[in-house]
Amino acid sequence: MRRNALVPELAVSDWQTSRTFYRDLVGFEVAYERPEEGFSFLTLGDAQLMIDQIGIGRTFEIKDAPLAWPFGRGLNLQILVPQVAPILKRLERAGVPLHLPLKEKWYRRDDHEVGNRQFVVVDPDGYLLRLFEDLGKRPVAQ
Repeated sequence: MRRNALVPELAVSDWQTSRTFYRDLVGFEVAYERPEEGFSFLTLGDAQLMIDQIGIGRTFEIKDAPLAWPFGRGLNLQILVPQVAPILKRLERAGVPLHLPLKEKWYRRDDHEVGNRQFVVVDPDGYLLRLFEDLGKRPVAQ
């Protein structure tokens, strides 16, 4: 397994709940884990993510800034997936609402646009996940 240069580690309130959410609903695979520490290293294609249960493993606490739901305020994790449709179906079956609905969005990148089919969902601890599939590129719209 190639390790990415940047791998977010999310502090979670319940490791098993988060592990189930990311594995069974979003589609991540468990690369390795340390259950005794409430830790999992997860992969989905080239995306890598670590989850670590607060109070069991490593907890990065900041004085006078208690961890409270929703975690990760101001941050959303953009995750490339092969297709969003299967994930949407699993989330719907599990009764997990979307934070932002599915939409097609094009972003200018220099002299062309790149397209995403994307939606945003909130994980059990309040982290925002922007899951997207690549729609390719096109000339900049006039």
